[in-house]
This record gives sequence, C-alpha cells and structure tokens, in this order.
Amino acid sequence: MPPHADLVQALSSLPHGPEFRFIDELTELVPGVSGKAVWKLKGDEAFLRGHFPGAPLMPGVLMIEALAQLGGILVQTRPGEAPLKNLRLTAVRQIKILGSITPGQSIHLSGTLQGMLDTLGQVSGEIRDDAGNVIVTGAVTLAGEK
Repeated sequence: MPPHADLVQALSSLPHGPEFRFIDELTELVPGVSGKAVWKLKGDEAFLRGHFPGAPLMPGVLMIEALAQLGGILVQTRPGEAPLKNLRLTAVRQIKILGSITPGQSIHLSGTLQGMLDTLGQVSGEIRDDAGNVIVTGAVTLAGEK
C-alpha cells in the first residue's frame, strides 16, 4: 500500500539529504501533535565501518538525531503555522540510551510535540527495536526562525 500523501509531504519537510535521513517511512502523523516512523539500519552505512569494526551497531547519537528528525516533522506540520526556517536541534534532555540495534534491524520512533515557545519546540519520544524493547527515551529541543 503506498504511503498517504500527507505522510510523504511531511517527510519531505526535512532539510536533510538522503545520506543523513534517519526516517525511511512515517507510519502515523497527527500534524503538529504526534507521529511514528521507522528507519532500517541496512549495514552498508559509512559510519558502521568505524562503529565498530567486526561488531557494527548504530551510534546512540544518530538515534537521537532520528528522534530530532521526527520532531522536526512535528514542528513543521503545525496546522495554521508557517514552517520555520533553519530548523535545528539545539538541546537534548533526559536522554537515556538503553540498548542498540545492529544491521538488518529497524528503529521504531514515536514522538509528541510537548509545546512551542515562539520558535522553540520541545519534543518527547522514544525509540523501540524490532522486538518492541525501548532503546532510547527522552526529549529534544528544536529551534528555527520565522
């Protein structure tokens, strides 16, 4: 089944090139409120050559980046609000990395926009592995310009 047009449009709101996009598919989206997404660690990503040779796993900082990218979609899809320019990750809060994934596995992201203060958005979320175990939990702050 092809993805819903709204989900494709929201995914295209990310400023990242395909080489640095950690969302393959949005599976749910309530614009400006909450969303879910999936990204698969294929095994041929350049960063795996050094993290770690012979025992590759996805770096925790890139899982945080994936959560920030989902948060960016939530901030940029707020109904009645123009998308912010130059949206960037500006803070991480209460992040806990409780596990990891290896090539062939996927991360399953969920996030909720907790609030906006002018051009700052706070997003809480979690990442689960294929078995449903929570492997990352916490919040990110994103900032942009009007």
